Amino acid sequence: MALPDVVVQLGVVVVTVAGLGGGARLLVDSVVRMARQLDVSDFTIGLTVVAVGTSTPELAVTVDAALKGLGNLALANVFGSNIYNIAFVLGVVAIVRPVAVDESLLRRDGIALLASTFLAGAVVSDLVVTRLEGGLLAGLFVAYTAFLLRTDRQTAAADETVPASDTGVVTERTPFRWRDVVSLLVGLGIILVSGDLLVQAASALALDAGVSEWVIGGTIVAAGTSTPELAVSLVALRRGSLGVSVGNVVGSNVFNLLGVVGVASLVRPLSVSAVALETFWWLVAVSLVVVAALWTGRRLSRVEGTVLAGSEVVRWVVGLFA
Repeated sequence: MALPDVVVQLGVVVVTVAGLGGGARLLVDSVVRMARQLDVSDFTIGLTVVAVGTSTPELAVTVDAALKGLGNLALANVFGSNIYNIAFVLGVVAIVRPVAVDESLLRRDGIALLASTFLAGAVVSDLVVTRLEGGLLAGLFVAYTAFLLRTDRQTAAADETVPASDTGVVTERTPFRWRDVVSLLVGLGIILVSGDLLVQAASALALDAGVSEWVIGGTIVAAGTSTPELAVSLVALRRGSLGVSVGNVVGSNVFNLLGVVGVASLVRPLSVSAVALETFWWLVAVSLVVVAALWTGRRLSRVEGTVLAGSEVVRWVVGLFA
């Protein structure tokens, strides 16, 4: 790649990162307002709407790779994105503000995160993901999302039975505003376009450096498609919505493993190389560390966040330069 082309691609990276930040602000502000209008908790909206929205780049890239028969790129993107989300995104969030999670939510969604991770690993263990397995994964994600929304509504209904005088808090539902829907769609559109352009630019730069398909998918492309999660989580944290920030990470990982892999393999069965299993075990290790840290202390400290973010830097160095 000629020097002018490199400069252009680097310029695209800078512009798209700025676009992701602006789109993230629009999306987070609108979904938090809509969640409160519909009596849905910030954490649940992060687990569902925001998680699926910010994971759409992963879905687009993985399905496109599946259609082209690039099973390694497809699965490397999913595994790499999940490692990036858990290690780097959640690590950075914890550095900015220690993450504390309610025990009941940790048991429910921490278990869901680990269960989806091991299930995806079992499906990939023979290095092939069939359409039947893909259908099972996608169906489980739909069931999980329905369960989350139903549980949240039941919790909200139970809260409404408690008199305001008993809680000492009087809440007022804000009126529905269509401009929130427009802001959500515009923000999501900016994120998706910026994420797609970022992936193309980063992939072109990586390919020119002679990096393998699996490494590109698990690092450069994975980080590119996960940049919306990073942007949304940080903006949500700045807006005081820790639930959206953490829920976005957990929900995105569950969606990637069940929804993205499921849909991609329904489109075309995925065949991968044995290196997929090595990356899978790294994902398992990082996920177990995070859930264990939250389970024991019910918070992720700044020190633990620094260690997590540092582990992702190590993974990149080993993958790109070893």
